[in-house]
Amino acid sequence: DIMLSYQNGDVNKTLIIDAKYYGHTTQEQYGVHTLHSGNLYQIFTYVKNKTLQEGFTDHEVSGLLLYARTADEIQPDGDFSMSGNKISVKTLDLNQSFEVIAEQLDKAIY
Repeated sequence: DIMLSYQNGDVNKTLIIDAKYYGHTTQEQYGVHTLHSGNLYQIFTYVKNKTLQEGFTDHEVSGLLLYARTADEIQPDGDFSMSGNKISVKTLDLNQSFEVIAEQLDKAIY
């Protein structure tokens, strides 16, 4: 887990990244693929605790669940709003050169 902070004038942002690895990035039940709900609750808790710590000011706090790519056909990728905070879910292909991995990370955080 890592927390990135940005401050420039009146702009204050924090991104909390929670990296995960599973043999299967989604869970399947009755043919429907879903995210591991425990991971969403965990990142949501991190984000809400940081929001509380900042005193609900104009400080923007968001979260990113970052999964390592697997051989699964379905890979998590999306952005959600949960109680006023942005939560993103992205997949990182680690079977690439360092430069490509760095580009993927840059894209995920922006």
